[in-house]
Amino acid sequence: MRIAIFEDQTYSNFYPLALTRPVFELRCGQTTLSEKILRAHPGAQVCYFVRDWIAPTFLKRAVSLVNDLKALERGDPVLLINGRWLYPNEPVASDGPEEVGRCGGATAYVRAKAATIARLQLSSFDELLPALEKALPSREVKATLLGFIWDTIAYNAEAITADFEAAGKRGLKGKLHQMSCVYGDQDRAYIAESAEVQPMVVIDTKHGPVTIDDDVVVNPHTRIEGPAYIGKGTWLVGGKIREGTSIGPMCRVGGEVEEAIIHGYSNKYHDGFLGHAYVGEWVNLGALTTNSDLKNDYGDVEVYMGGKLTNTGQTKVGSFIGDHTKTSIGTLLNTGTIVGMMCLILGGGGILPKYLPSFCWFYDNKVSKGGGLDAGLTTARTAMSRRKVALTEEDIALYRYVRDLTKDERNEIVRKYRKSREE
Repeated sequence: MRIAIFEDQTYSNFYPLALTRPVFELRCGQTTLSEKILRAHPGAQVCYFVRDWIAPTFLKRAVSLVNDLKALERGDPVLLINGRWLYPNEPVASDGPEEVGRCGGATAYVRAKAATIARLQLSSFDELLPALEKALPSREVKATLLGFIWDTIAYNAEAITADFEAAGKRGLKGKLHQMSCVYGDQDRAYIAESAEVQPMVVIDTKHGPVTIDDDVVVNPHTRIEGPAYIGKGTWLVGGKIREGTSIGPMCRVGGEVEEAIIHGYSNKYHDGFLGHAYVGEWVNLGALTTNSDLKNDYGDVEVYMGGKLTNTGQTKVGSFIGDHTKTSIGTLLNTGTIVGMMCLILGGGGILPKYLPSFCWFYDNKVSKGGGLDAGLTTARTAMSRRKVALTEEDIALYRYVRDLTKDERNEIVRKYRKSREE
């Protein structure tokens, strides 16, 4: 069995989180999108197709072929799967007739023979996909294809529950202090053997399952409400972890978090509210950093995508924060705020703009280019070394590319703020 997981051309809908990773590495539930696909196809040979500028860093994490079109031209038939598919527990069969599975105008999967792919004699995956769509018969299928970054939040609670059932792990294996409790069905909780739940903790499973993974430490005066997933090596340092929350590996989290995803290696150590939000890696949210996730008129939230306001069709949308961004104490984020990667935000000057491009600084109610990439890299090295992770040359090349990619957006917002202060 062979499968190929690919990004299609909608990847920019998942910025700023997809600036530094393939769309299928986004989390939704307990696992990433690609991990769900791999779980559904155990033992399959897998390859990946991603943007060229993402490939070098992704290749260091992948254990399979990346962007190798020639590999598809030989061997068994291949099932190409759209990486933004919130993959079902009952997967599409890898064997069967050649065909294209379409959903809402997008390709969910393609089943093709190696000979068919070889006969097309194409040089890139961007050419291959439309060629197969044209050459093979198609049929409409039911599939949940995430369309925008906020969809990861909309489906997160549902995905946590599905992942819990698929993992099959349940029971109180680790240390649960006698002064803590599971409020609800204990069979809907999983505490890993190496995890520690200290006194005065409530794990509420009445509305969904709760997983506390390997080496997690839950400090006193914490309440975890399911469905929720607490990833490996994370510390919860008190506060309310509300329903629909996924916290990736090696995070430090306190305060109130509701229906949010914290991707990994990020800190929200202090009080403050984070809701209906997705936070990338190596982010530090200063004390009392708070986002709004509901408009005063209860209307649909609009989010900046590609320089234009886009109606999400949802009433609860918080913030989306790229990798390596830092906020100071008292930072206030508006409803539906996008903050790019490696930004520095000094709060206390009022609510931030709804969109802050990557590598910007915000302070004294103005936007600037700050210290640039070199300053950001210095901070990144320091932050990563604290978790014994090295900043690689591939990382630096990727961040440099993203800096250049976002140059025009950054120049435009700086120009607007300068003009507004002169008037």
